[in-house]
Amino acid sequence: MIEEVKKVLDMIRPSLQADGGDVELVDVSDDGKVRVKLVGACGHCPMSTMTLKMGIEKTLKEKVPGVTEVISV
Repeated sequence: MIEEVKKVLDMIRPSLQADGGDVELVDVSDDGKVRVKLVGACGHCPMSTMTLKMGIEKTLKEKVPGVTEVISV
C-alpha cells in the first residue's frame, strides 16, 4: 500500500507546490492510517486542515483501497 500512496501523493504534489508547499509521507500503518507532514507554505497555512482532509485524504481514499484516514504530524 505504501507504493500506491506514494504514487497518489506524487499526483497531488504539483498543486501544493504551486502554492509554495509540499507533502511528505511519514508512515502508512497496517490499519490504513496515512501519516503525512505538510511543509513549506502548507505547514502553517490556516487552510492546511482543509487541504489535508478534503484534498489529500479524499483523493487517497478514492484511489488507494484500505486507506482509512490521513493524519498530519
